[in-house]
Amino acid sequence: ESMSQRKFEAPRHGSLGFLPRKRSRTHRGRIRSFPPDRKNYNPHLTAFVGYKAGMTHIVREVNKKGSKVHKKEVVEAVTIVETPQMRVVGIVGYIDTPNGLRNLTTVWSTHISDELKRRFYKNYGRSQKKAFTKTLKKTEEERLRELERIKKYASTVRVLAHTQFSKLNLRQKKAHLVEIQVNGGTVAQKVDFAYKL
Repeated sequence: ESMSQRKFEAPRHGSLGFLPRKRSRTHRGRIRSFPPDRKNYNPHLTAFVGYKAGMTHIVREVNKKGSKVHKKEVVEAVTIVETPQMRVVGIVGYIDTPNGLRNLTTVWSTHISDELKRRFYKNYGRSQKKAFTKTLKKTEEERLRELERIKKYASTVRVLAHTQFSKLNLRQKKAHLVEIQVNGGTVAQKVDFAYKL
């Protein structure tokens, strides 16, 4: 009798792509890389935040030639992701250096919601709520001067956007803040696009 091959008798279970199988350190996922920037496109955002609301199933027709189920209906599991509107609250400019990107400057918006302020406190209820008091004292002239600096020196433009938990039926009130890259067009076009948001 020939030696049996375990590879065929008992193949491993589960994909190694999902290792390590453990609870995530943070609830909000991290954006590891943004799509490559192409100047010939119009300025646009490259990411969005959504929350898993649940799962259900759908019936769809498979259009895959050569498959056993070609032109037949199959039932598949689907995830429902809730994506309430996000608010842009700042613009960040980055300069290219030999060691990677370096933050040039950040321009914050004049309207910062309480949802976002909660993100900067451990206990918002007991805090003095001083976040952004100095930032909001900056004049419009100072803000525009900073935006001109970004237009002149920056190579990458990203916006600071936060989610709105008030539009979700969840217990959490503290907003998730993310940095989203603006791709397409020149740096000046990117800044103008981000400023209008």
